[in-house]
Amino acid sequence: MSTLDLANHGPVIPVIVINKVEDAVPMAEALLEGGIKVLEVTLRTPVALQAMEAIAKAVPDAIVGAGTVRSIKDAQAVKDVGCKFAVSPGYTSEIGRAAREIGLPLLPGVSTGSEIMQANADDYYFLKLFPAVAVGGINLLKGFAGPFGDVKFCPTGGVTVESAPQFLALPNVVVCGGTWLTPADAVARKDWAHITKLAREASAIKAA
Repeated sequence: MSTLDLANHGPVIPVIVINKVEDAVPMAEALLEGGIKVLEVTLRTPVALQAMEAIAKAVPDAIVGAGTVRSIKDAQAVKDVGCKFAVSPGYTSEIGRAAREIGLPLLPGVSTGSEIMQANADDYYFLKLFPAVAVGGINLLKGFAGPFGDVKFCPTGGVTVESAPQFLALPNVVVCGGTWLTPADAVARKDWAHITKLAREASAIKAA
């Protein structure tokens, strides 16, 4: 699988923080029911690896990936628990090579022209712009379109259900990353129906 294939499954990839392992499977099932198949579970909590493994085993129709992958150790750990892809907040050649060596498709994070050039030098042309809104958002992506016409982006960080259509309208954006699909209060209430509703809304987003 190429990470670019992830964009074929819908306009939004949810960026998920899981604090309790028991929430992992019902949350994944709720997202899947709403039409969201690709799930990025971040390595930001002590139970993240357990949560990824639980989803990979119990929800086979989901495509589970790991976010916040920052090191070779992280890459190996998420591969071992069944993740199908990894997303990094930034990019180094070290992590790019390591991911390729273990057969883990990587979506590298970038925010500058130099980082894009480094990723391109290592043959990565589908990149995550992060944190998208903070570093310039739509205007920055328009600026990158000229010198980096062969690069596609997944903007993540500050993108909302309201702004996603404007991002998706850009020719160099193929999918957006979104944190709004799994709000902490809904997860705390175990309101999986609300998460399914948000997933349905997200999966129906069209470019403006």
